[in-house]
Amino acid sequence: MCEADAYILKDGNEEKLLESIDTAEFQDGKLVLVNIFGERREVSAVIKRLSLVDHRILLEETSSD
Repeated sequence: MCEADAYILKDGNEEKLLESIDTAEFQDGKLVLVNIFGERREVSAVIKRLSLVDHRILLEETSSD
């Protein structure tokens, strides 16, 4: 399988946000993540690092102004 788990940086720590991500896209200024189970998360964040070998997406929060 090629899905990745998404983590978000909060106060210098990585917190798991959603696992088994199938799609990630920007919509209306938010990053929308959808996993293979149909779970959907919208976050004000940008992709800081994407590691396909490690199946990890590291996000960094942005202001929601």
